Parts: sequence; C-alpha cells; structure tokens
Amino acid sequence: MITQSFLSGVEDPNPPVQNQASDNTVPLREPLKHLLIGSSKAVTSTIHYLQVIGYAQVGDWSPLLPSPNPGEVMSILNRPLVVQ
Repeated sequence: MITQSFLSGVEDPNPPVQNQASDNTVPLREPLKHLLIGSSKAVTSTIHYLQVIGYAQVGDWSPLLPSPNPGEVMSILNRPLVVQ
C-alpha cells in the first residue's frame, strides 16, 4: 500500500543504497617533508633534476640552509601526498 510508506515506524524493505564509490573519491592528503643534505652543488643539482622530471618546481624548495655538518647545506620541500 502506498500509505504504508508514509507511516512512521514502518521499515522500507528496499532502503536506498549509498554509492560507496562517491565516498572514496576524495583522496586523503598527508604532509610529506623532503630533506636534501649535501654539498651546495649536489643539493642544487638534485633540486633542478627533480624539476626536470616534473616532481617539484625549484621555487617550491626552501633556500639553501647551513647544515650542522661543515661544508654541507640543506633544503626542505613540504609537499602534500595523496594517500589511498
């Protein structure tokens, strides 16, 4: 009967099913930090290489910072990572 579907307390024998695929379409993003430590030449070269392969732009990295080790510098990249 049609009227029964409007009565409270009557369970629908065919409840609507949520589309679970739509619940999973928003990927989770977690912060990820990359740290390069080495000579100024090695760190700069690696940063440029990572730009060439399309991983990160040169401007995304921090300026070269002094490392605790003499003769070394470091640079940091903060980048969100999509986690499934």
